[in-house]
This record gives sequence, structure tokens and C-alpha cells, in this order.
Amino acid sequence: MIRLLYTLLLALLAPFLLYSLYKKKEGKPAFGSRWKEHFGQTPKLLTEQKPLWIHAVSVGESIAAIPIIHQLKQQFPDLPILVTTTTSTGAQQIEKLGNLVEHRYMPLDFSFAVKRFIHTVKPQAFLIMETELWLNTLHTVSKAGIPIVLVNARLSEKSRNNYRKIQSVFNLLAQKLDLILCQHGSDAERFISLGVASNKVHITGSVKFDVHVSDEIKAKSQQLRAFLGQQRPIWIAASTHPGEDEQLFSVHQQILKSLPNALLIIVPRHPERFDSVAQLASGRYQFKTVTRSSQIAVSAETQVYVGDTMGEMLILIGAADVCFMAGSLIGDKVGGHNVLEPAALGKATITGPSYFNFKEIVEELTRHQAALVIDDQQQLIDTLSRLFADEQYRESIGNSAKQYIESNSGAKNRIIEQIARLLV
Repeated sequence: MIRLLYTLLLALLAPFLLYSLYKKKEGKPAFGSRWKEHFGQTPKLLTEQKPLWIHAVSVGESIAAIPIIHQLKQQFPDLPILVTTTTSTGAQQIEKLGNLVEHRYMPLDFSFAVKRFIHTVKPQAFLIMETELWLNTLHTVSKAGIPIVLVNARLSEKSRNNYRKIQSVFNLLAQKLDLILCQHGSDAERFISLGVASNKVHITGSVKFDVHVSDEIKAKSQQLRAFLGQQRPIWIAASTHPGEDEQLFSVHQQILKSLPNALLIIVPRHPERFDSVAQLASGRYQFKTVTRSSQIAVSAETQVYVGDTMGEMLILIGAADVCFMAGSLIGDKVGGHNVLEPAALGKATITGPSYFNFKEIVEELTRHQAALVIDDQQQLIDTLSRLFADEQYRESIGNSAKQYIESNSGAKNRIIEQIARLLV
């Protein structure tokens, strides 16, 4: 009865969900004729072998899945891997893996679509990145005898309390899961407190600590730094959202008063905002602005450099002295972004007060003097000024961050140890 009511509600909401998914935006890849895959009309795979099916709903989950995929292919080179995403931007991330994997779009959470998908691809196991739980999908996959594993699973206090309000629905979801591989001990405790059997729950750590910075990225960062200017102070605002750009440009105006040769690298979170942020910088704020895609030479007078390319965040962060991780200055709308990439690069990293999506990581880093949290624009100005004035202080924070990342790496190996038991 619960699934029937849920399916009826989903049918009513589906047009709105699909409109949001397919709505054209500048910089967003189009689905084209592949929209049919959302209804289970999935092309056959190139192999007859049963693949390992990994679902990564969008960009963040896809990025988290990539190191696991690389490790799986290293240990099991003949294992076919199928990756599904819901969004086209997630698919764009998976494309970077080339022919290591095959990609399909995830069917909507209707039993007929999921059945059709399973019949075509015949997966041997189903891995879900983080905590993307869909009632009909879990029921249909489990009924087909396919083991289901939550990987890199998180469960916040808020989510746990919400699930408690619909405990009967959560029970239907949880009974279909064979393994839950949690990022932190607190996540595991919350799953168990909701009635999940403790033998299903394991703490593997967060795969996000397994940030690999290749020699190629390091070299490109050094090249970019030389291009931008070796001696000038450079800070990056990474993954900004609407409402933050203005705050960060105001901060940069104040920084320029004491450090007139300072440069801000600003990287909007969503590609459809690249042009508008560049226009905001050069228009309203009258900064001397260069965009990365233009390949125009950066002079000593350039004040803002807009990172308007995809897949180069690590290179851009590596070229800066200080990283401000955005998504954290606009109340509770976003909840911050991953501070581990700048930490792995040994950069002094700052976040705003709203970082609830990465609460445990940020708090752990701050306890180890490996990251800084600011409350508002003025505190960001003061913190940047101190970091630029005191090189030893700046480097001590960056070094502590890098050491912390290195000491907490290894989650992907623990995850694969668990997954290997399910492979045929």
C-alpha cells in the first residue's frame, strides 16, 4: 500500500521533475534522444558479462565515485562497470573516465522503467553513492536478487529525524540494503538507531579523503601560477553561488586597498553562470577582469580571473595562496562545499559559517588547525589580510591540512574490500 501511494504521488510530480531536469540552461549539456533512458529504454552494453552497476546521481556523487572506479579497475581489470547518473552534468563528469566504464541515464523510480533497465543490463551488484534511496528502485532491484550497497553513506541528524517521522517507509528502504558503508561513526550510529541491523553497517571513512593530485595537475598549477604572477598575493573563491559573488567582490575591493596587486580567482559553481559573473566583475565592480577561456594574457593590473572552464578546479586552487570554499556565505541554502581538495593541495583554506554538508570534516580540520571558519565578510577580510601578511602562519595551516588528508586516506581500499565479496 505504501509503494502504491508513493507511485501515485510520483506520477503526479513527474512532469515537474522532468521539466526541471530537461530545462535548457547555458553550459548545461543536453540529453538529446537519450531522454528515453529515464524511462528504462536503455541501449545494450558492449559486453555480455554482468556489470557492476554504480549510481551517482549528479556531479558531487560522480566525483566521489571516480577514485573508487579507478581502484576497482586496477584490482579487477576485466570487471565491466556501468555508471548511471540522473543529470547530464553528472554524465559529463563520468565521460572523463573514457572507456573504463559505460554510462547510462538512471531510470525514473517507476517499477516498469527499472525492470526494463535491469532486463537489458543484467547487473551483478548495485552500488549507490552516498544516500540516494528510491523506494521502487530498491524494491525492484532487490526482488531481482541483486545485492545493494550504499557507498560513502551519510545520514545527518536532520535526515535521521525526518526518516523517524516516516519510519515505516524507511523500514521498507532499509530492508532492501545488503550493506551500508558509512563515512563516519556518527553516520553509522544514526542508521543503527533507525533500526538497521548493525551487521549491515560498516565504517569505511570518506572516499573524499582519497584525493589524488597527479603530477600533471601540479605541473599545470605551477604553469598557471607563473602565468598569473609569482610574486602577487592570490586567493581563490571556489564554487560560488548567486548572492555570494557580490560579497566576495566587496571583500576583494577591501583587500586591494592594502594589497593593490592582489588577484582573485573566482569559480562559479554552475557553468551557466560563468558569463554573468564575469560581467558582474567587470561591470558593476569595474575590476580589470580576464576569463580563463579567453586565454588573454594576465597583467599586473588584472584584478579578477574568472575560472570559466570545466574540470580544472584543482589546477586553479593549486595556483592560489589561499582558498575560500564558497557555498557557505548565503545562509542555509547550500551548506558549503568540499574543503578537502584545497587541503590535499596544502592550501590554507577558509569556509563561511554555513558548512552543514561537510560539518564533521570542517570541524575535524579546524580542531587540527588545518582550516579556518569565518562568520561574515569583515572576518573574511581580516583573515585574508593576516594570511597574506604572515607566510609562516599560512603555510602552517596548509601543511596541517595536507598531513590530515594523508593520515585519513584509504577509504576506497576499505570500500573495495567489502564490495569484492559481492562480485561473481
